[in-house]
Amino acid sequence: MDKPAGPTSHDVVAAVRRALGERRVGHAGTLDPAATGLLVVLAGRATRLARFVALLEKRYEGTVRFGFETSTDDAAGESGERDESWRERSEAEIAAALERIAAEPLQLPPRVSAKQVGGQRAYRMVRRGEEPALAPARVAIASLRAVSYDPAAGALAIEVRCGAGTYVRAIARDLGRALGSRAHLAALRRTAVGPWRVEDAQPLEAVRSGAAAIRPMAEAVAHLPALDVGPEAAAALVHGRRIEAAERLEGPVALYGAGELLAVAEWHDGRWAPLVVLTA
Repeated sequence: MDKPAGPTSHDVVAAVRRALGERRVGHAGTLDPAATGLLVVLAGRATRLARFVALLEKRYEGTVRFGFETSTDDAAGESGERDESWRERSEAEIAAALERIAAEPLQLPPRVSAKQVGGQRAYRMVRRGEEPALAPARVAIASLRAVSYDPAAGALAIEVRCGAGTYVRAIARDLGRALGSRAHLAALRRTAVGPWRVEDAQPLEAVRSGAAAIRPMAEAVAHLPALDVGPEAAAALVHGRRIEAAERLEGPVALYGAGELLAVAEWHDGRWAPLVVLTA
């Protein structure tokens, strides 16, 4: 779905749940309320595949605003003190700072985030007036580049390709600090998740009006190796039993029978052990 600015990801899930009359609905990767773009929503049995979708690479377009940080690292938070030293930095220095951030394997999450601190969500602690002791988390940024720069407005358009758990608003914050100044994320749009592109996504209004179409469940595991199994093995998988493996493949594998996605399994002691069964 192409999420508009305003609704939370949970709001979108609730709209899908009402439209489909299906209790089992979830999403694979939160978008903040102010962010727009591609939100992968799973319904029915497909919700069991959320963990495999969540690990797919994501692509974003964002706008970094120099001059001050905010309490949330994006435009939704309270503004901090201004710092105009960014004006002394060249485009070459900005590009170099982006390269350093992309190469850094650890990222400090925003203080207002869903990260767990001592069993509690960081954003809930902040709401209570507490300061969460967040630890840097391992992230993977495949690509981080400047698209355009407007020095008069202090605005830098960026494109990001990254793995799960990466906060683009933390990238904006860190960019300001890497330049000896301050910055925050002014706007964000997710343009892709794995094979899906926002150009092919459906608007929220299509769901609310009942005009949205559900994509095949097999798309959610199209990035996994695939194997076909016979009727006897398919019957065993339906009941969650392990089946003999003719070959060993590393990591999760999508198992099909008669063209139907039956399960996702992993090799274990010479057999395929189901991680998720999708036939009931």
